Amino acid sequence: MRQAAQICFMFNSTNKPTVLKVAVTATFITALAVAPLAIAQEHEHSADAGASKEVTGEVVDMMCYVDHNAVGEKHGQSCGAKCIKSGGPVGIVSDGKAYLVVGEHKPMNDQLAEYCGKNITLKGKLAERGGIAMIENAEIVKK
Repeated sequence: MRQAAQICFMFNSTNKPTVLKVAVTATFITALAVAPLAIAQEHEHSADAGASKEVTGEVVDMMCYVDHNAVGEKHGQSCGAKCIKSGGPVGIVSDGKAYLVVGEHKPMNDQLAEYCGKNITLKGKLAERGGIAMIENAEIVKK
């Protein structure tokens, strides 16, 4: 019974210092709950804001590569190039890791189809999420 009286007393509008204490406490608890989320979001953006990297590897048609490990110039210049020109996803395989390749917010199929099955170097921002690696804003490095 005494606790109920204290709670009522705490929320009594004539007791302004206590109401202020409740408001400050609620604000503090909210700040403690939200701060880790803000820090995590900031950390994620700073990790994503990495500089451009270069990746050298074989250009592949991702559909055939993922489905039946189709690599090599023979497949690349026949089936692979056709699939890429038709709009299939294009990637690059480097040291056993496959990357989806995307230009500046658009596919690079027209530029990369002729290189299917061949080794080239691409420069772009590396990103990975949900097990899918990507090179975005990719550019072909002329050597």
